Amino acid sequence: MSALVLYEYPFNESIRTMLRLEHLFDRLGQLIARETALDHHFALVTLFEIMDVASRADLKSDLLKELERHKAQFNSYRGNPAISEAALDNVIQRIDAAFNRLNALSGKAGHALTGNEWLMSIRSRISIPGGTCEFDLPAYYTWQQFLPVRRRNDLMQWTQSLMPLAEALQVLLGLLRDSGAPHKVAAQGGQYQQSLPQGRSYQLLRMRIDPSLGLIPEISGHRLMVSIRLMRQDEEGRLKLASQDASFELTLCA
Repeated sequence: MSALVLYEYPFNESIRTMLRLEHLFDRLGQLIARETALDHHFALVTLFEIMDVASRADLKSDLLKELERHKAQFNSYRGNPAISEAALDNVIQRIDAAFNRLNALSGKAGHALTGNEWLMSIRSRISIPGGTCEFDLPAYYTWQQFLPVRRRNDLMQWTQSLMPLAEALQVLLGLLRDSGAPHKVAAQGGQYQQSLPQGRSYQLLRMRIDPSLGLIPEISGHRLMVSIRLMRQDEEGRLKLASQDASFELTLCA
């Protein structure tokens, strides 16, 4: 059996933003590790995308509040004989470390980079089709000729101010994903619906499905209901409901 493919669906705007940033940080890490100037160009594109998403005024305070909420929740488990105190200490230490580093960041994430004129000259042209040609930005073209190790060191230095944000996201999304228990469900005629219990606020849906089935999930949901339609792509790329029964793994995370 082939490895299951994971799809995630956020139930609110805050988790949607966190997942987008996680996706961008993952891409940035992969691109920086590579050698070619083209990969490092797209690392810069990704860096600027992170700055755009992270510039939302309330993002940093939202993440700090979430870390505090999780810390209070874990502290409430103290004295419970079913929960290891050492494991609790470990999780709370990770939350504290992420909170302190993010809290020590002055201004919005990536704000320190806006003072770098050279980087901002690239940022202003990078969204223009072909806007970073050597005749437009000769200094950037020169940088692209440097040895990979020099370019990588520069990229690592520029991303340093964003790392507290990446760490906070890693801790929060890790705790959220760990909060759910996977279970097997069946979609009848390609459709699955599940009512969600009132009084429980779910934030993330995760589903794993066997790629050999050739099915693409269309997920929708809110605080009361989850709906998944399993689609199949025709030769022209159009999605149509697959009428077959199929099973997959579902996890709801609160």
